[in-house]
Amino acid sequence: MSNMINITINDIPLAVPENTSIFHAAKMINVHIPTLCHHEDLCVAGNCRVCVVEVEKDPNLVASCATPVREGMKVLTNTSKIRQARKHILELLLTEHNINCIKCSKSNACELQNLALEYRTDDEIFLNLRKPSRPDISSYAIQKDDSKCIRCTRCVRTCAQLQGVNALTMAYKGNLAKMSTFKEKPMAEVVCTNCGQCINRCPTGALTERTYIEEVWNAIYDPTKHVVVQTAPAVRVALGERFGLKAGNRVTGKMVASLKAMGFDSVLDTDFTADLTIMEEGTELLSRLKKVLVDGNTSAALPMFTSCSPGWIKFIEHIYPEMLPNLSSCKSPQQMFGVLAKTYYAEKRGFDPKDIVSVSVMPCTAKKYEANRSEMRDSGFQDVDYVLTTRELAIMIQQSGINVLTLKNEPFDNIMGASTGAGVIFGATGGVMEAAIRTAYELVTGREVPFERLNITPVRGFEGIKEASLLIEKVKPEFEFLEGVELKVAIAHGLAHARKLMEAIKNEKTFYHFVEVMACPGGCLGGGGQPIPTNPDIRAARMNAIYKEDEKMPLRKSHENPEIQQLYADFLGEPNGHLSHKLLHTYYTERERY
Repeated sequence: MSNMINITINDIPLAVPENTSIFHAAKMINVHIPTLCHHEDLCVAGNCRVCVVEVEKDPNLVASCATPVREGMKVLTNTSKIRQARKHILELLLTEHNINCIKCSKSNACELQNLALEYRTDDEIFLNLRKPSRPDISSYAIQKDDSKCIRCTRCVRTCAQLQGVNALTMAYKGNLAKMSTFKEKPMAEVVCTNCGQCINRCPTGALTERTYIEEVWNAIYDPTKHVVVQTAPAVRVALGERFGLKAGNRVTGKMVASLKAMGFDSVLDTDFTADLTIMEEGTELLSRLKKVLVDGNTSAALPMFTSCSPGWIKFIEHIYPEMLPNLSSCKSPQQMFGVLAKTYYAEKRGFDPKDIVSVSVMPCTAKKYEANRSEMRDSGFQDVDYVLTTRELAIMIQQSGINVLTLKNEPFDNIMGASTGAGVIFGATGGVMEAAIRTAYELVTGREVPFERLNITPVRGFEGIKEASLLIEKVKPEFEFLEGVELKVAIAHGLAHARKLMEAIKNEKTFYHFVEVMACPGGCLGGGGQPIPTNPDIRAARMNAIYKEDEKMPLRKSHENPEIQQLYADFLGEPNGHLSHKLLHTYYTERERY
């Protein structure tokens, strides 16, 4: 147990564990200390100095985020000296900052802007050092604007520590220091996974998503177009945060009502194709296991990796191309939906596919990149035309003048609108694995998984890498090759954890049959397009909401979805059949690395 340290903050005595920072000690007694570089998910940087405080007998102000407490320490957080220092620091940052806030997409959500207003930095008392800069819009997913960077290094630490990608770095020194990329290449040309975690932690508008709001509005207003929208499971447990609700509130029905009020012609559910993914991916896994266990075919690569996360896909294309055969060939639920919208849905509704505009609302910026991949055109058109983040949907709702919280709940429309609880839990790390096990185990044995209420708890939670195993016994005759097999699975979330898991698999330190990887911390619920801020408590609340949504669903196993059954009966034929492979499966290619 840690030793307790006695201190006072603003004359309030308290005891805190040793090695606690002044910043965190203050939080324990609800004393707010402003900061621009500190983030709960990242290591200490201590470089913005906005969090300075006075400590008795220390001649200089100290950075509270980087200063641990010591016995008898007396701290003041709101003296005239402190306020003046913070104000001057903010004024110095603004001398180099593009302050055209009215046109900035981060306006009213910018931490620098909020502090500038709070500390009344009205007068420019320092020289104007602003330099013109053209935003980098080369990427389909992420926009970088150096004129708004304050060199807090949150993005650099996010990319290095949370994701292990290092697409961003600090270049040069002194007044030339800047957030940059490898050889200052455009974002589209570097080893970037488009995950958007840097956006979620950037305190200003230096990093934002590429927005397609106007393109979507134009499609809605075009009377010749039939605009279909799909919504991912993690959106419904986070959207309410943008309208004042606490994290963890589910707004599924109100979200659907908002989309209908905005003018979308059909409001459907990505959870439908999450269920479809389980049917295709589960069949693929069973096929690989049979080839290995019965035929001795070592070319059927195991473990099989999930392919739902486009950030993870781009990561493995760059970093581990030799393991691309291990990826499931299944497209993500977003892309399965897109191709079916312009084939199956168009046929059912009697529309010409060229007149359908397919829009998706995702918690993920990497989905914007995925939609524009050359492989994603098996319908004969671009399968998904535009991808909006949860944040962009909130903006469009506000633009519509809709009070989302007062709307009555409405259901998703028919044809690709029905789903199960298994589809919902795709939004949380471990959810794909749990959904797959629920269906695969029952199809193989004829019995439900041996877990209370179908809740497969070993694959849940925020541990960076999770492992589980399930003994398969008393199987159906056609699955005799699996009798007595201990199915070994692993789950990783956040690409830094994925790298550790991949190294262990690559070096044969461990073996699994099936591995789920999600690029973002917590899975899709912590995606780069979700409402800001993000922290462990917010992600935990969203995860809890996802599992509550699952438990309230009348059907909780993908193979029980009646619309999925009808899709196979009327259109696809069978999982992993000829038409399924043509439309729902794809391939991935090695990409440049450095």
